[in-house]
Amino acid sequence: LEKMTDLVAVWEVALSDGVHKIEFEHGTTSGKRVVYVDGKEEIRREWMFKLVGKETFTVGATKTKAAINIDAVSGFAYEYTLEINGKSLKKYIENRLKTTNTWILNLGGTDYRIVLEKDTMDVWCNGQKMETAGEFVEDGTETHFTVADHSCCIKAVSSGKRKEGIIHTLIVDNREIPEAVE
Repeated sequence: LEKMTDLVAVWEVALSDGVHKIEFEHGTTSGKRVVYVDGKEEIRREWMFKLVGKETFTVGATKTKAAINIDAVSGFAYEYTLEINGKSLKKYIENRLKTTNTWILNLGGTDYRIVLEKDTMDVWCNGQKMETAGEFVEDGTETHFTVADHSCCIKAVSSGKRKEGIIHTLIVDNREIPEAVE
């Protein structure tokens, strides 16, 4: 069994539903192209005569659009770039830092990754979109949800500064959780 002999690139992509691993095999003699997402084969092409090009696929529960560009650099050297939603991975990550907040916490021995999508106010926990209840409070809004019988609340309060905008804070069992850097 030939396993990953032509592996040329591996990427980790943080989406709202989790961190996904994308692996790409490129057989430069056979022209083979194989894309794996989280260890599962998504695309397999054998005997491609054109060694450069693009492979498109989706990632995760949200079916996020992804593409791997294959470009010749020189002679028989190739460059592989990953695009997420039409942006380079670097641009996608920079944009994501502005549009989401992520918290990692441990409750009763289990790790949880909670993601807030600021544009929609959707809350994700370990790959599942959560049922939430929003309410207006004196200094902003609160989004309430439950994780493993723990009451959680994301408070949105104005920073008072235009550049900073709104500050989102996760509170679990009356305890503030620091934001994670992915």
